[in-house]
Amino acid sequence: MGHHVAYSRSPFLHGYWLRTLHIPGSYGLVDVAPEDFPGLLRDLAGHGYVGGNITKPHKTAAFRLVDRRDPAAEAVGAVNTVWHEGASLVGGNTDVHGYLANLDDQAPGWDASGGNAVVIGAGGAASSAIHGLLGRGLRVAIVNRTLANAEALARRFGPRVSAHGWTELARLLADAVLLTNTTVLGASGQPPLDVDISPLDRRAVVCDIVYVPLVTALLEAAEKRGHRIVDGLGMLMHQAVPAFARWFGVTPTVTPQLRVLLEADIRATT
Repeated sequence: MGHHVAYSRSPFLHGYWLRTLHIPGSYGLVDVAPEDFPGLLRDLAGHGYVGGNITKPHKTAAFRLVDRRDPAAEAVGAVNTVWHEGASLVGGNTDVHGYLANLDDQAPGWDASGGNAVVIGAGGAASSAIHGLLGRGLRVAIVNRTLANAEALARRFGPRVSAHGWTELARLLADAVLLTNTTVLGASGQPPLDVDISPLDRRAVVCDIVYVPLVTALLEAAEKRGHRIVDGLGMLMHQAVPAFARWFGVTPTVTPQLRVLLEADIRATT
């Protein structure tokens, strides 16, 4: 459930698991305007749904509308997954799990030395990444063009998170073990992300949560410099696992075959 969601590969992903696990069910896109979202969410069962995912721009609205929330959603302040427990509508956040599992999968040992991470952006995806990074013992510097938004997010998470304007990025990169773009900049149809990564130590990992295109300009530049790169498609797959398990009672597996199929679908339709 979101607004302008035609780009999403979630139906392909969940549909694959439903077919291969022989579960009678379906997963589809619902494009719903903000003014209509509360009515839809509060009557999911009436529309025939056992649950669903929430995407932009409804994650913070969902946080307010559910009956109760899991610890990850409480920490992040956003809900991206909902399900029913009895008469209660429960909201969770699987983005934290997806972000960390993707890093673990594509860049094993990325967090072994601790240190400083730079997160570009101050929205819901940034909040999920920050919560995950703090849980792994890193310190986080938020860089955002609107400093006030970064400062508000830093206050939410406490003293191990700092807020910075765009002009400070180069200085922060020089001491970072991880750089993550959590904005839509660099995605297909969006403005480019103009970042000079030359201050980064080549041992640093570069992550972009964008998955269309599969390799963003940021990741392409990082790969040329010899950095380990982590794309957004893995996050999409890994965040879907706990959501699917909530709805259907079976925990699916992220496999290389699934990734190949998703990559082919993205290339064929973009």
